[in-house]
Amino acid sequence: MTAFGVWAIPTAVVLIIGYGLMRGVRVFEVFLEGAKEGLEMSWRILPALVALVVAVGMFKASGGLDLLSFALSPLGRFLGLPCEVMPLALMRPVSGSGAMVVFTDLLKTYGPDSMIGRIASVMMGATETTFYTVALYYGAARVRDTRHTIPAALTADITGFFMSALAVRLLF
Repeated sequence: MTAFGVWAIPTAVVLIIGYGLMRGVRVFEVFLEGAKEGLEMSWRILPALVALVVAVGMFKASGGLDLLSFALSPLGRFLGLPCEVMPLALMRPVSGSGAMVVFTDLLKTYGPDSMIGRIASVMMGATETTFYTVALYYGAARVRDTRHTIPAALTADITGFFMSALAVRLLF
């Protein structure tokens, strides 16, 4: 099994290049065009990503995350979401790396096999970094009006948060 894993990617690369050469494609020139497009796209989406990272950093550093978590804890508790995972629920739609820091802290504090650790684990797998994803893809496509994307995606995230807690309670 190990031999397959070692040879899978080189074999795929050779097959793709071979197929392109058989079809008369100038493989290296097409590769360079794709690399150029990738760099141009990175340049186009960079401002949105920088703004998002700065905003998340400012929100966490100002204590806004802690304040909002505390304010929403009664609602979360009423709906079955432990107050300990509320910072994760708030951070996950905004920043994957910020959510990973909160998630890691939860696992260190409560352990991966605790109720909190399990809910946080399911939450990380069941939800998306909504604002990052929208900024990335809509920025790349130069879409200015997100219309119903943000409300629909946040509704899915909120559903994922509460269903994570429910699923863990039902299954464990």
